[in-house]
Amino acid sequence: MSIRMFCAFALVTAFLFFAPSGVENTLLYEFTVDDPASFTRTWTGQIPMIKTDEPLFEYACHEGNYGLGNVLAGSRAEEKIIAETGRKK
Repeated sequence: MSIRMFCAFALVTAFLFFAPSGVENTLLYEFTVDDPASFTRTWTGQIPMIKTDEPLFEYACHEGNYGLGNVLAGSRAEEKIIAETGRKK
């Protein structure tokens, strides 16, 4: 048995400075998907990102990582021990 794959997929992305309704400091992320094998027509999406002075944290997918909660709980427990005693366990 052989599997043949053809790739006719195209993804075009752009970052644009944008000021909707007078809102300044907005960055618009725009993407266009062209994949005739998966979709009947090309489609485009947009995500506006407004500047903030608050901290920015990385977003990462942890789907299926069921142990992550235990890893974080262990780290918080270790930090608590260090804070209380001044040294690692």
